[in-house]
Amino acid sequence: MSDQEILLSVRDLKIEGRADETWNPIINGSSFDLRKGEVLGMIGESGAGKSTVGLAAMGFTRDGCRISGGSVVFDGIDLVTADAATKRALLGKRIAYVAQSAAASFNPAHRLIDQHTESPIQHGVSSKSDSEADAMELYQRLRLPNPEEIGFRYPHQVSGGQLQRAMTAMAMSCRPDLIIFDEPTTALDVTTQIEVLASIRDIVEQFNTAAIYITHDLAVVAQMADRIKVLLRGDEVEEADTRTMLSNPQQDYTKSLWAVRSFQRELKAPVAIHSTPVVSVQGVSAAYGKVPVLHDISFDIHPGRTVAVVGESGSGKSTAARCITGLLPPGKGLIQFDGESLPADYRQRNRDQLRQAQMIYQMADTALNPRKKIGEIIGRPVEFYMGLKGAEKRKRVEQLLEKIELDPATYIDRLPSELSGGQKQRIGIARALAAEPKFIICDEVTSALDQLVAEGILRLLADLQDTLGLSYMFITHDLATVKSIADEVVVMKEGKVVEQGPKVEMFQPPHHPYTDLLLSSVPEMDPDWLTNLLNERGVDNIGDAASAKI
Repeated sequence: MSDQEILLSVRDLKIEGRADETWNPIINGSSFDLRKGEVLGMIGESGAGKSTVGLAAMGFTRDGCRISGGSVVFDGIDLVTADAATKRALLGKRIAYVAQSAAASFNPAHRLIDQHTESPIQHGVSSKSDSEADAMELYQRLRLPNPEEIGFRYPHQVSGGQLQRAMTAMAMSCRPDLIIFDEPTTALDVTTQIEVLASIRDIVEQFNTAAIYITHDLAVVAQMADRIKVLLRGDEVEEADTRTMLSNPQQDYTKSLWAVRSFQRELKAPVAIHSTPVVSVQGVSAAYGKVPVLHDISFDIHPGRTVAVVGESGSGKSTAARCITGLLPPGKGLIQFDGESLPADYRQRNRDQLRQAQMIYQMADTALNPRKKIGEIIGRPVEFYMGLKGAEKRKRVEQLLEKIELDPATYIDRLPSELSGGQKQRIGIARALAAEPKFIICDEVTSALDQLVAEGILRLLADLQDTLGLSYMFITHDLATVKSIADEVVVMKEGKVVEQGPKVEMFQPPHHPYTDLLLSSVPEMDPDWLTNLLNERGVDNIGDAASAKI
């Protein structure tokens, strides 16, 4: 490709962050070129600076940050020195952004389609009626259910995976020249992820769109990127075309990222036939308003055990968790804790019942109060449940921060906005541990973490389980995580339990057809994997993936 085809040129980009009136380096000089129709994959562990560089490629920095050096030239315009009006004319129309947390990015007071059409209308790309019709077409391409009506729902009325796809459609609404994808499939199950990846790749190819694809999932970036750049704590480690990077990484850090997850829990003895479960879900059905979501589900979680609940977006995994915690009283059925029935509504449960069952939420961005410092966020359950105050409370908060491998002196007085996505998720884990519970629901707790940090968190959770006798309900779409940590597996689809049993049995054929689909949909470290899979499933080209029943 010639230099004339370069759309984005970043040279010696330096970014600083402000803490206690002092500016400290975050990005120590990043340089790259991006051509039309090219996808650059940007990987590295949590806090490496991937999202910071991605935002800077739009001429934008988060509050408390500044570009202190270098240039970001988009189609001849230096976004570092451009005025606000110039950048406003570009953002949303020629440059779009797909955020990691869709739940935190949509306005909860407006319908999805109204938010989708806002940018095309403001930029004069299309009328409201035309942009609404285009939205429905994009919803169908991204295989959202009921594409002609889902846009008229509010954000809280769709699942996390559906919301992430709606955000991808919104970014594509003006057919931009450059899209920054910041972990766009983090919240998606493996079957939905395939469809979204295929659709994103199709859009890039059809419209010759350039993209920066930020992720910690190496198998995903292998399917999407032409080139891969590796970052570590604000420094560039190496960059190469995808096939070269996968087959022959040069740096030790890159090789460590490429290593297959090694952590595997030891198999535990079978549960005694007459043992009492910590949590027993018995014939539970539930609905949101008049819409049924769960249909007569039943499963048990025994002391010291981890039950992984898997299934595609909207299958009812998180809704089952909400029923257990009393956030959504079931319409039918029973929840038992240590053999005793729990009140259906959490407001009717006593403090000890509330303490014994804690939840770590999927969306760390929306689960942490943005106005409270980390010490206050973790300290609140310490005081509420354990009665600790003053120096004793702070000491306990510091201990919890050490457990999740964050330095207390560095993080206790920070706000959530000053943390990376992975760091925020670890704060959610510490908050759950603060109550010293017997049972913890882990709702996609490693989805925002890179491979190295995720393995550390899984080891931490396993150690806590062994030392404290904790029981876990582990909601996840990552089957590698299931293999690493689960004792039993429950497979859900459309609000029903379709298969359940010990992990060893669940990963051995024969399977329920839906379990087979999940297992075959786990991405592999092969650039041709997605294309080959689509061909195997009868999809002739990437563009058909969105409408095919994968």
